[in-house]
Amino acid sequence: MQIITKEKKDKVLELSVKVVKDDYFDSYHKVLKSYKRDMLLPGFRKGKVPTGIIEKKYGISIMVDEVNKLVQNKLYDYLKENELKTLGSPIPNIENKIEWKVGSDFNFVFEVGIYPDIKATISKKDKLDFFLIEPEKQTIDNYVNDISKRYGKMESHKLSKEGDVLFCKINQIDGNGEIIKNGITNEASITTEYIESEKEKNKFISLKQKDKVKANVKKAFTNMADLSAMLNIDKGSLEKLENDLFLFEVKDIKRLAPAKIDKDLFDKLYGKDNVKTKKDFLNKIKEEARTSYKLESDRMLKNDIVIYLMKKTKISLPDEFLKRWLQVSSKNPISSEDVEKEYEMYSKSLKWQIIENKIIEDNNLKADENEIKLFAKNLVKNQMMQYGRSDISDNELNDISKNIMKNEDEKKKIIDQLYDKKTLDHYKKSFTLKSKKISYDDFVKLATEKNK
Repeated sequence: MQIITKEKKDKVLELSVKVVKDDYFDSYHKVLKSYKRDMLLPGFRKGKVPTGIIEKKYGISIMVDEVNKLVQNKLYDYLKENELKTLGSPIPNIENKIEWKVGSDFNFVFEVGIYPDIKATISKKDKLDFFLIEPEKQTIDNYVNDISKRYGKMESHKLSKEGDVLFCKINQIDGNGEIIKNGITNEASITTEYIESEKEKNKFISLKQKDKVKANVKKAFTNMADLSAMLNIDKGSLEKLENDLFLFEVKDIKRLAPAKIDKDLFDKLYGKDNVKTKKDFLNKIKEEARTSYKLESDRMLKNDIVIYLMKKTKISLPDEFLKRWLQVSSKNPISSEDVEKEYEMYSKSLKWQIIENKIIEDNNLKADENEIKLFAKNLVKNQMMQYGRSDISDNELNDISKNIMKNEDEKKKIIDQLYDKKTLDHYKKSFTLKSKKISYDDFVKLATEKNK
């Protein structure tokens, strides 16, 4: 088999492949023999059908399969051995017509996109604004209130008000207010702030222990999963429920008492003596708020970097080839009109991929297996800390991250996150960034304008 390449004007590499009889005839006859061995045909015993009959019926299709497999394998081997970087995969030239005949030689012509050789440089002359969201007083106050509630305690009270949790004995009743014999009965907690209907909610306000109140549960509680749990019945039984009236008898009234903003709370949050005063605490909260906003600031910066480098870097793609390749290689049928509609977005994505791959290659930003494992381990550690698991052992972290990495989809997500981090760190070092503090509301307005 002979392969000859020729670079065309439209950024396409033409591959001419000459296949002679000797290239495919052995594999062709091997498949023919397997057909003969397994074929059942009226009038012949299994394995005794004459080769001529088999060849007449299946010869062309066998040969086409064997030649196509041979050509595809050799083409990919050729591209790999010659280190030819391409876009897409080889597809037949539309003008190349083949007349299939067993024992013939064949001349195929394929086309593949040429991977563009580009320069993707960044220097301190390249300048961008970096918008950093500054937490406002209301945001800090909300953080403090949330923490205070999270570490607060439930206390019993004599009279209920909105926001309280009422522990009740619940019984299904009929239209006369009588408890239904063998009806639904349960004991459960009712959180008044989750009662949707104001009319039904008001029934649970200003109640004392042993007070009783009638309520329509389907009007009061619109979350069906919560309601079925409260009544201790399954979803199917809830849907079939004909009588929605229930009697609630108050057993206890609980109210959240927020934790005091004092040294005890600081020690619970940050460890003993790490935060000593309210001022230190508020500064810590402000820093945590800045950190929580960092992801959004980084996302805007990355979008600005993409736009900047796309404008700066000249890339010419084999557009017509790629449009045809997208149509030919699609798993589901796709029209040329649909390809045209989607192509601009596809080409932009491809151009950015080429630019970033070049930056990764030129700056040696590739990650090895050990770096990927360590990154996965740190992701697990940070996630565990969010759930209050700061005491997790190193062995446990290793075991969890190993299990995650066994899933190829999850591993790919982790690798993508790692490269996002490595490239963004590189951009921050390479660009001249002018930091600009901005309120969250103004940041949202700016993001909306940029995305128009």
